[in-house]
Amino acid sequence: MADPRPRTFGKALGPGLLFAGAAVGVSHLVQSTRAGALFGVALIVFVLLANAMKYPAFQFGPRYAAATGRSLLEGYRRQGRWALVLYGLLTLGTMLTVQAAVTFVTAGLLENLLGLSGATWWLSLALIAGCGVLLAIGRYPLLDLAIKVIVAVLTLTTFVATVLVLSRVDWSGPWFPPTESWSPATFALVAGLIGWMPSAIDIAVWHSLWTLARRDQTGHTPSSREARLDFDIGYLGTAILAICFVLLGAAVMYGSGQPIAEGARPFAQQVVSLYTHALGPWSEPLIGTAAFGVMLSTTLTVVDGFPRALARLAQRLAGPEPEREPLNAPVYWGAMAFIAVGSLVVIGAFLSSLVALVTVATIISFLTAPILAWLNHRAMHGPEVPPEHRPARAMTIYSAVCIGLNAAFAIGYLALIAM
Repeated sequence: MADPRPRTFGKALGPGLLFAGAAVGVSHLVQSTRAGALFGVALIVFVLLANAMKYPAFQFGPRYAAATGRSLLEGYRRQGRWALVLYGLLTLGTMLTVQAAVTFVTAGLLENLLGLSGATWWLSLALIAGCGVLLAIGRYPLLDLAIKVIVAVLTLTTFVATVLVLSRVDWSGPWFPPTESWSPATFALVAGLIGWMPSAIDIAVWHSLWTLARRDQTGHTPSSREARLDFDIGYLGTAILAICFVLLGAAVMYGSGQPIAEGARPFAQQVVSLYTHALGPWSEPLIGTAAFGVMLSTTLTVVDGFPRALARLAQRLAGPEPEREPLNAPVYWGAMAFIAVGSLVVIGAFLSSLVALVTVATIISFLTAPILAWLNHRAMHGPEVPPEHRPARAMTIYSAVCIGLNAAFAIGYLALIAM
């Protein structure tokens, strides 16, 4: 494989940042912040473990697309129609809560930014509609450009804020939750933290589709190494930011006795306060805007991701994927409308409890993770993948171990809640 060269890698760069834009959202602003606020540095081990356990499953999305010129859904189709049906069922089971959770958090940040109150549902409606309009106007190129700018701004401000509060972190530990603290609520937090850390594995399919969309936009077919480097940049960035948010929560809120807010706007105020404690009151408008921007990027990628995947799924159920294939527009826009309405219903049901909605959404993703990781593993080792592009033996073993760990965590959690 040729090394990625600056001239061509610039054309391949983008899908990995879209991944980061989709991942750096609820898992970071909500779950990682809660982990630091409630347990200090004790849950960092689970953040690192979750990123390590999901790395192969996520990497196989863009890697499959670069190796075959097809989306990961084609890899599912080649395993049998049952794999596509299984993926479709898992998507139907997660899409409404995922869309609702990310939109709810985004609406809370916007509500706080605008100084409004009691407008969460209406702002959620406006956000979903606005994202749909943006995608209708700009499609992939606008999505790509917006995410690059937003992720860069939030990454810089988060890193600076974290450095400034490091002296306030209690580094004495504990570095693992003590036995007496393992309540059902702790298990739910850890399950939710792992479930969306760095994100739900569904995004591997979206990533493969974004890789192909980037290829069509630039006319450059990325090499496998370019696709992996683009992915690694985004993935490493999300892992570092997750640690930053744990440390921010640990430095500002841990041991303060301050409860985690349940409402969307109060929680948004708490998130912004993490930065203002480090940077000063002057930073509040900047941080409020940046935090809203990163959640808007998550909402935008999710509004695009599920309909894009469902549109391709409909095409794959009908037959094999050609080298160039226009997106099934009726299914794409129809799915977007259905998810919008369904997620708004879910938001209406959870208006008074942001944490409960996020917990439900993340635990569902936590339980479906081993199944999707297994499908991705099988796809990447399929006969359609050229031998030189298949994972090395070490990566194959690593992937298999990660699938086993994801399954063990899911089964263990189910056993615990059944007791």
